[in-house]
Amino acid sequence: MKETVNLPKLGDTSDEVLIIEWIRDAGDRVEEGDPLVLVETDKTEVEIESPHAGTITEVLAASDSEISTGDPLCVIESD
Repeated sequence: MKETVNLPKLGDTSDEVLIIEWIRDAGDRVEEGDPLVLVETDKTEVEIESPHAGTITEVLAASDSEISTGDPLCVIESD
């Protein structure tokens, strides 16, 4: 089953983040809790973790782009 991973709410101050770097790429296998992407809020850098295990089939947000809470990050197909 394919599931879209969306940017979770990271704090009370800002709903927008900058994608600094993808730690995993399309085609990579991930386990629940594995880091997917590094983002920067207005205060700090945060790793977004995978909410479930599977294979990343598509990256939907590019590095160096700004996205908001709830925006899609990637698609993971579970086993």
